Amino acid sequence: MSPGNLASNPRLLKEADALHSAGYDVTTVLSDFSESVRAFDDELVASAPWRVIRIARRRALNLRSAASALVARTMGERVPLSLACRAAGGAPVGAMIRAVRAIEADLYIAHYVAALPAAAKAARRHGALLGFDAEDFHSGEGTGRAGDDFRMRMVAAVERSTLPGCDYSTAASPSIGRAYAERYGITPTTILNVFPLAMAPQQPRPRERSPVRIKAYWFSQTIGLDRGLQAFVRAMALARCHVTLDLRGSNRWGHGDTLMRLAGDLGIADRVRLLPLASPGEMVRLAADYDLGLSLETDVSESRRLCLTNKIFIYLLAGIPMMLSDTPAQRALAVDLGRAAAVVPLAEPAAMASALDQLCGTEGALEEAMATAWRLGRERYNWEVEQRLLLAAVANAFEGASAGPAWRH
Repeated sequence: MSPGNLASNPRLLKEADALHSAGYDVTTVLSDFSESVRAFDDELVASAPWRVIRIARRRALNLRSAASALVARTMGERVPLSLACRAAGGAPVGAMIRAVRAIEADLYIAHYVAALPAAAKAARRHGALLGFDAEDFHSGEGTGRAGDDFRMRMVAAVERSTLPGCDYSTAASPSIGRAYAERYGITPTTILNVFPLAMAPQQPRPRERSPVRIKAYWFSQTIGLDRGLQAFVRAMALARCHVTLDLRGSNRWGHGDTLMRLAGDLGIADRVRLLPLASPGEMVRLAADYDLGLSLETDVSESRRLCLTNKIFIYLLAGIPMMLSDTPAQRALAVDLGRAAAVVPLAEPAAMASALDQLCGTEGALEEAMATAWRLGRERYNWEVEQRLLLAAVANAFEGASAGPAWRH
């Protein structure tokens, strides 16, 4: 279960597919949270071989969240689980609890903290097992903005009440897993945000030989200004080689326009394009048209420092190398990626420009980087390899069920 859209949660989609293929009877409960991806949700639901329950987003949800926060602030450390979750942000907590209550299952798996109250209550009600997938370090997502300290306290309250009782847990990076282990004493299995080989092209794209040109690519649900893109645009203007940049994602907040203005001020507006959202199933194919992918996470929060996003593994499966910002999680992964990744400091656009010039100015460098990415995507970083870890974690949870669900002890 997840408080977000199916199209916004590829981890849940892959998890449901893997469990269904392994013989489990799977039901997913999701929220119709974002209208911008509803059409993609419709496509996925129509083809899903497992049951899907969609919860409509209510217009008054943010008002209820604000009211919950006012009440929670008066209660000190004695905030009930569901109230703390509502106070942490605008998710349909109550609707999820009501929807899941009627579903009798042997295992309830929560994606994101907002799904934890529903999963935990249903597990207790039906005497079932409880699982949790941490795509981010959720109690470390605060950015210092007004209200963030309180929101993170509420998230931590939900985690503290539920995670030690989970029968198994998974995390999207080793760093996120270690952070949860240190805070709550759990031992998450790392399940990387990799993708099925069926999404990959059959063979590497023949690259047009142009030693002084690079086509760079970045994508996300929403174009933001806290994703290192300003630094890359500045590096483009400094580089000797001709670099173009395509940005794919919703421009609902106007951040894409801000980046276009920056490119115009630097005299390279003709080299930056904004592209619309596309179907999740097309992400690998679309990335394969480029020479370089970008994963330029910032240190805006502890969670961002610890994450390994799906971009990285989309690029590998597409057979294109990437430029990674120097966060602890990405720096550690880059050791294994070798030629397929260049780690750069976002605070130094000149150093980023130098890395671009080295990639396109050194004979054979880009070709070698692309070949390495292609190989890694097929040998190691794909869902066919990674899903074995998920299935083993679930099987181990059921094998240990004879002692009773962990929350009973």
